[in-house]
Amino acid sequence: MGPPPQTRPPSSEGSSSSQAHLQRLEEAEKRRLARLMEARAPQPPRTIEARSRSLLRGKQGRGGQGRGPRSGGDRTYLMLVATCIAATLALNLLHHSLTGGGVGRMTTAEAFAARHFRTAADEIGGDLEYAEEELGKLVRTVGRGGGSLLTGRKGSSGGGGHRIAGLSCAAHGGPSDDIAREMVYWSDIPSDEMYASPFHSLHNRGRDDDEPRYMTFEPDGGGWNNIRMAMETVVALAHATGRTLVMPPEQHIYLLAKGDRKHKKHFGFADFYHLESLSEEHLGLDIISMEEFLERQAMTGRMRNTTSGHVSFPPGNRTRWDGGDQKDIKELKEWLREVTLTPLWKPDQCMAAFPSSPGPGEIQKLHTIREELDVGIEIGNKAIDRGLPNVLGSTVDRMRESHANRGLCIYDEEMQKAPVVHFMCYHKKRVRLLTHFYTFLFFESALQDLWTKRFIRDHLRYKDDLQCVAARIVHAVREQARLHDPKGNPDGLFDSMHVRRGDFQYKATRVEADVLYQKSKNELTEDATVYIATDERNKTFFDPLKEHYNVLFLDDFMHLMNETNPNNFGMLDQLVASKGSIFFGTYFSTFTGFINRMRGYYVDKNKLKGYESGTMDSYYFVPDDKKYVMTKYQEVKGSFFAREFPTAWRDIDKGIDELMTLTA
Repeated sequence: MGPPPQTRPPSSEGSSSSQAHLQRLEEAEKRRLARLMEARAPQPPRTIEARSRSLLRGKQGRGGQGRGPRSGGDRTYLMLVATCIAATLALNLLHHSLTGGGVGRMTTAEAFAARHFRTAADEIGGDLEYAEEELGKLVRTVGRGGGSLLTGRKGSSGGGGHRIAGLSCAAHGGPSDDIAREMVYWSDIPSDEMYASPFHSLHNRGRDDDEPRYMTFEPDGGGWNNIRMAMETVVALAHATGRTLVMPPEQHIYLLAKGDRKHKKHFGFADFYHLESLSEEHLGLDIISMEEFLERQAMTGRMRNTTSGHVSFPPGNRTRWDGGDQKDIKELKEWLREVTLTPLWKPDQCMAAFPSSPGPGEIQKLHTIREELDVGIEIGNKAIDRGLPNVLGSTVDRMRESHANRGLCIYDEEMQKAPVVHFMCYHKKRVRLLTHFYTFLFFESALQDLWTKRFIRDHLRYKDDLQCVAARIVHAVREQARLHDPKGNPDGLFDSMHVRRGDFQYKATRVEADVLYQKSKNELTEDATVYIATDERNKTFFDPLKEHYNVLFLDDFMHLMNETNPNNFGMLDQLVASKGSIFFGTYFSTFTGFINRMRGYYVDKNKLKGYESGTMDSYYFVPDDKKYVMTKYQEVKGSFFAREFPTAWRDIDKGIDELMTLTA
């Protein structure tokens, strides 16, 4: 068996380095404030309701210029906001003092206060100097005795925010934090929360219509992991374009209809991910529901049929579509296609390319680089071993690594001007985002590329309740492994497999259990404990493997799942299987793919065997020529969905300080 997965405790940064880091954040935020105030023209005062909505969302307002508040009422309003923020920061300080939260793992109080205080100041027209004076008083008051190491989460002021760092299962039935820590492959990087794409300012300030731009999308029509991949891609696109992302209504998902009447069978993405933290914690991304979008845009007459130009309202003037049947959802999708710009981007034919700044000149630069690669392409597309790529390398080197003989899809001026951009899943036109976000999006800036990969890793992960159930099962599997071989396996090591059966269309991967054994016996140890994730209901199928291994399934741990919805069992299988020392998977399966990506994140985070090259102890049963592809570095190649590539996780924590300086 291979080496056990190991979890390193969070590193403890010295106070001097922490203070320097936080000081840089504070200075960056002040410079951002200065630029914001310079760019904004005077606007009429908004209502108290508008101010409250803006404050609660924690997003940038559009205030005017001028010294301080325009009235005594405005000054009172500003001080009320300051008081609320002060109370929040004080409670956060008390909480983290009691729980031992590390200052290096959380967003600074200065950034938190600056963000929300800026919103209030902008709403009433306060200028930068006045806002900074009041903000300084606020931080000094709350932080007396704590210096600049005060910490607090931007999204937690309302009490419902989710702390992304670490994993605590006390509220989810255990296990202990020490046991749960093994599941953590993500990180909490405070400065990343302050980053917005170059197009964010284009779409969110300084325009005559003062309206945000939106992005809507249709979930993929396949199984859960195809849906997950497409959703990750759209979230990355929304941030890259600076558009407000509209989440589809809750609906039926293919193959997720298990359980009885008490189990939910219509799902939105918030059922699986901490979506609230995405919007609350990041300056560069807004997320709203379809209902809010329709009320805000459609029912106010802002949507027009792209063919006739006439104002168009949603079918039946309906704004709430959650829980609709397939006929309802189809009706909504067809209407959205009629009133939005629908790019026919095909990931197998082009990369969605984003320049470092808006403008036709920057876009042309990317086209020129791509054309130069065509001129110098190797005869016969024969691969050349260039060694491991530098993730902070030049644009041309990084494009060479990922273009896979595709052209460029550009976020051009037509798309930039469109009020709503809609991404379809339309099989008749062969339009489908069945791809990994990192194989489709290409950024001229290496720093933006690395930020996007960290963003997906750190925030688009399964919710804590699922992580905690999986942690309990992983702990139980290790106990079973210890009991099975107490002398030879005191650490409870186990290996894992994913065997896809069911409706899988790639018949070449559907092999018998004795073949699975023959294909894996050289890498696995006889009589080892092996956890098998599978959709095969007839477990006698695996009898030939049981003759050689101590085989365990998710079914063996039902007593640890509490009231878990059976439609989440596949996600639990992925999480548990990802912790095997050695893993065998099914090629072409996006289920296997995500297991490997989580393993890659974990290897890179904890600097385990293979981290330098982005490789790991993962294998495929068949085809024979794919067995070892995860054990060596390989650049992006099609078919992209068939596997994951090391570029998703390798060295993605580089460039954090450089990006913070760039954002400042």
